[in-house]
Amino acid sequence: MQGIQHIIFDLGGVLLNIDYQLTSKAFTALGITDFDQHFSQLHANSLFEDLETGKVNEEEFLEKIKEHLPAGTKSEDIITAWNAMLLDYPVARLQLLQQLRQHYNLFLLSNTNAIHLAAFNAILEKSRGISSLATFFDRTYYSHLVGLRKPGKEIFQLILDENDLRPEHTLFIDDTLPNVEAAKELGIQAIHLQAPKTILDIFRR
Repeated sequence: MQGIQHIIFDLGGVLLNIDYQLTSKAFTALGITDFDQHFSQLHANSLFEDLETGKVNEEEFLEKIKEHLPAGTKSEDIITAWNAMLLDYPVARLQLLQQLRQHYNLFLLSNTNAIHLAAFNAILEKSRGISSLATFFDRTYYSHLVGLRKPGKEIFQLILDENDLRPEHTLFIDDTLPNVEAAKELGIQAIHLQAPKTILDIFRR
């Protein structure tokens, strides 16, 4: 941590526990038998990429998904299946963010979408009484709102430029290797967080 002044956190798998298989199983139950071919942590087809960069809105996404589902499938059931991967925020991780913010500038960078944004803020409010993740950060960057997504270098450069951050003084933490490698190419110090390790292990000292 020597020389670090700013920390950029990924969300899913770093702060929020997630399980992609729960969404896969939920869509299989709805009638999509090859969901894993359409979406995974390391690969998303153009529909999911467009959702995560704001090129497709929630309604358009739902209508496209319905093309692969039995007639009469309700939008609410699709949303429930899509959100099934989102689990919980371990309280120790949130407490760590509060402690770190006393010493560092904190930023959140997530490849996400409007449906998930509403859902993971709702999880936070229901479990911790906090209405938004923005409470813990100086600024939050969500791919669907800025029109860029990891591992594209442009989204990292956007954060550096908008906040006048020097990459050598900036640490990025993500559980997906291509994202970490992209940050490193810009001179950002980066950590590939691999289970079972958590951010508590990084900052234990």
